[in-house]
Amino acid sequence: MASQPSKTLETFENPNPERDFHIHMEIPEFTCLCPKTGQPDFATLYLDYIADQKCVELKSLKMYIWSFRNEGAFHEAVTNSILNDLVAATQPRFMRLTAKFYVRGGIFTNVVAEHRKPGWEPQPLVDLTAFAHQSNTR
Repeated sequence: MASQPSKTLETFENPNPERDFHIHMEIPEFTCLCPKTGQPDFATLYLDYIADQKCVELKSLKMYIWSFRNEGAFHEAVTNSILNDLVAATQPRFMRLTAKFYVRGGIFTNVVAEHRKPGWEPQPLVDLTAFAHQSNTR
């Protein structure tokens, strides 16, 4: 196997740091293990951020997400841990990670964690388009 899971998040220079622009990613195959039972937990992660000087590189993000597959973690802890690692790597102006875990024992769990760079204020909203969930699915 050429690729292996990794906790290393690579970045690249923001091509337009003078502008706030919304980067939206949907990660439908997140898996970790329940720390109580060892059974797999599945989630779709939604990453939304406004970069400052760096953006996260997609292949490294894929390998990073893969690294949780055999780790036990509570939903709240793993969501915040992922956000912390992404913020440490990219130092964004704003970042929100939404984790929508699939049903377990009749309960869906959604966890939303945010980071806002001190002093950063969003531009006034001009809502011309919205990203619908599964918008990239054909």
